[in-house]
Amino acid sequence: MASSLSSSALRANLFSSSSSSDRSFLGSPLSSPSFLRLHPTRSGGASLSASMSVGPPPYDLSAFKFDPIKESIVSREMTRRYMMDMITHADTDVVIVGAGSAGLSCAYELSKNPSVQVAIIEQSVSPGGGAWLGGQLFSAMVVRKPAHRFLDELGIEYDEQDNYVVIKHAALFTSTIMSKLLARPNVKLFNAVAAEDLIVKEGRVGGVVTNWALVSMNHDTQSCMDPNVMEAKVVVSSCGHDGPFGATGVKRLRSIGMIDSVPGMKALDMNAAEDAIVRLTREIVPGMIVTGMEVAEIDGSPRMGPTFGAMMISGQKAAHLALKALGLPNALDGSFVGNIHPELLLASAESAEVADA
Repeated sequence: MASSLSSSALRANLFSSSSSSDRSFLGSPLSSPSFLRLHPTRSGGASLSASMSVGPPPYDLSAFKFDPIKESIVSREMTRRYMMDMITHADTDVVIVGAGSAGLSCAYELSKNPSVQVAIIEQSVSPGGGAWLGGQLFSAMVVRKPAHRFLDELGIEYDEQDNYVVIKHAALFTSTIMSKLLARPNVKLFNAVAAEDLIVKEGRVGGVVTNWALVSMNHDTQSCMDPNVMEAKVVVSSCGHDGPFGATGVKRLRSIGMIDSVPGMKALDMNAAEDAIVRLTREIVPGMIVTGMEVAEIDGSPRMGPTFGAMMISGQKAAHLALKALGLPNALDGSFVGNIHPELLLASAESAEVADA
């Protein structure tokens, strides 16, 4: 689940590690099943063997010593750079609320255009939402074809089956897309920051109201702690499905009368759900695009469970909707110039239909 427009608590992140050389279940050694067909990514053609340096570190570990530094320099470097980022993105092109799999995929696709300034708001310290693990806290991530082409572009290896692929650990997807995305100069991730409200002018969403996530948690325990603001030409809401942190973008639209209802997602149906999420990703009100599982909440489409392809492709579609809203080349009106797989956009028509469960 991704960031939300307000919260009363922050989720704890669970991390664990295990030895790959001593795998067992109830004392019985585990071997690789004979049916696994491991494939490298098509784009890279790299070997499945991990690449590693065989030489020693380029410094003497027995006598290592850091260069000296003043503590105040560290403070100034962090403060100056963060404040400059806040100044830069006080009025930006696109704000993405929520850095789950849909939000990250949207930011990755959108920021391919170096002229578009992208700010990502994520209330958790750790971006990625639920995409650090598969279903029920298991490791593997299942992605149905043809969304695996997005993994090829990212250079992520997977086990290929007939109609789907499996990434051995969901964290490989999340860490890879973040490392590529955050290296781009036109992207800034503001994590540990909550979007508490929307800016709305003359019936159009024009940005978000922000605050430190820890401040948002304690509005009831402290005196008034006013927020900050971030204006944007387009806001992309990827706040996830309903819950303590979810669907708060569309819930806020309902509470201020910009939409009539948020019926909530229906029961699980993977095949119906993923197509519906991509098809119904759209600009829901002027200035605000909804992507990911938040789409299911507003349209009453089924939940999909532990399969992630629709999150990636919905995010990509949201990116091209944002480009279209900015008057820039995009894949939805045929003006895009560059490499894009048509299969990644399962539907390009803007539709307000309610999905059938």
